[in-house]
Amino acid sequence: MKLIWKYLRPYLGYVLIGIILLCIQAFCDLSLPKMMSTLVNDVLRKSAMGLSTKSALIDSSAKMLGVTLIGAIAAISVAYIGAKLGTTMSMNIRRDIFSRVLSFSSKEYNSFSTASLITRSTNDVVQIQNVSVIGMRILAYAPIVGIGGIIMAMRTSLKLSWIIALSLFLVSIIIVFTIVFLMPKFKLLQKYTDGLNLISRENLTGLLIIRAFNTEKREKQRFDEVSTDIKDVSKSIMIMMGCLFPTLIMIINIICVIIIWFGGDLVSRAQLQVGDMMAFMQYSIQIIMSFLMMTMIFVMIPRASVSGARISEVLDTEPSIHDSIPITEEVLDGKNEHNDEPSIVFNNVSFGYDKAKCYVLEDISFTANKGETTAIIGSTGSGKSTLIQLIPRFFDVDKGMVMVNGKDVRDYSTGALRDMIGYISQKGVLFSGDFASNLRFGKPDATEEEIYEALKIAQAAEFVAGKEKGIYDEVSQLGANLSGGQKQRISIARALIKKAPIYIFDDTFSALDYKTDANLRRDLKNYLNDSTIVLVAQRINTIKHADKILVLDEGKIVGEGTHEELLKKCKAYQEIASSQLSKEELEDAR
Repeated sequence: MKLIWKYLRPYLGYVLIGIILLCIQAFCDLSLPKMMSTLVNDVLRKSAMGLSTKSALIDSSAKMLGVTLIGAIAAISVAYIGAKLGTTMSMNIRRDIFSRVLSFSSKEYNSFSTASLITRSTNDVVQIQNVSVIGMRILAYAPIVGIGGIIMAMRTSLKLSWIIALSLFLVSIIIVFTIVFLMPKFKLLQKYTDGLNLISRENLTGLLIIRAFNTEKREKQRFDEVSTDIKDVSKSIMIMMGCLFPTLIMIINIICVIIIWFGGDLVSRAQLQVGDMMAFMQYSIQIIMSFLMMTMIFVMIPRASVSGARISEVLDTEPSIHDSIPITEEVLDGKNEHNDEPSIVFNNVSFGYDKAKCYVLEDISFTANKGETTAIIGSTGSGKSTLIQLIPRFFDVDKGMVMVNGKDVRDYSTGALRDMIGYISQKGVLFSGDFASNLRFGKPDATEEEIYEALKIAQAAEFVAGKEKGIYDEVSQLGANLSGGQKQRISIARALIKKAPIYIFDDTFSALDYKTDANLRRDLKNYLNDSTIVLVAQRINTIKHADKILVLDEGKIVGEGTHEELLKKCKAYQEIASSQLSKEELEDAR
């Protein structure tokens, strides 16, 4: 509930107005039975005396109608305020969740599953919205009507007050049943919903792999198992909730029968008037309904508490990577500082993931000079991608230092640092929209000339130009309407438009054929002749013309030099080269 209070605090004025209106509504609802009692008693008395009851009926009916209208206006106003507060609060929570997730480093992001984050920002937020909209009304209205109803009922007939105690006892049984049996069910339902979202997302993103391995039946079974769990829990909840209303009606009917039985006896002995008996019955129903409304809150609050805790878990997770200095013009111009210094320096860097027992990278030291290409190669799992992710601070080092332009990357703001870097990941990730919107991702004001120039260098101009609308042709979510090579070339062009002083290619060329790879590297060399290039690759042909090649093995640098030098002195590089190059190519290189 701390979460709800946090987001409702800016709107306390609206909350106060809502509570006042609820008090007015409750007062009107409590006044009507008493007014009806007065009317019935007055009409019966005048009828017994042979007097006209028309004026009394008109006068009392007008007053009751007026009170009813006031109560209705108050109820409608509260509904509007509640809807406004609930939807505004949920919008703010979703915005903060999204902002927080965007601020996460890879370390924090990996601690939450994607399916869980989606559930927290959708279903969990809806639970908070529901309890805030309905809860404000019930928490203010139900206690007033319940307590007020008890007082008014006892003032109407003290001799029948034991019936109120009986009704409260019966309702308390329902409340205990709800808390004991329904609360755990709601928590279990939330857990199963996360699992269903996870399986659904995995199957949708990995559909081709599932088909390729012919595992549709197994995946369907996994989905059916979780779906069955949700069905069973939901069925239990719905059965229990479905039994509550008939049980309530039964309790109300029993209480009414008891009131009529004992109240009728008091009426026959002239110890209670008929109107008072009717009012007592109305107050009894109001009391039962108010306590049932509070029971519903007891159902909603635990579920909302679970959702609130899950949301708070995201919002309270502090990013491990913080900006040590504020973003200023001087910081943003940081890429122009220390131009005489090497562009990138790794100084005795060691890094390990949280749950790893040993370092993934250990004692890494090298220099990537401005205007040169530094290539990194190694076996799968040797730490190549992890190494280059330390440059834009996707992770922070555990030991040592990574410097860019003579300055520790931790002394830059993350915005200024990443503004200096053009990063192209292993997997070409595109966003729904068109080619132009994707290509302008790093430079929103890029002209069409700049876009076409970048496409030409990335070897993508021909296939984009062949589209019906050119650069304004549609790109589906994640680039689903493009091939792997096309997505990768668009990703490269997107980074080139930034014209950054540093470029990082994380196994970017693996999705390209040899001819496109060669043409792209040739054009990149001319276009990025003043930039520092760090290139991760699996193919020797992609990196053999690099100014410097680093060979990684089990997180350590086991070789450093040019292609020719490594063929002579580095065993690990020789093994990679012999598996990819012909004997003639190896002899020529030596």
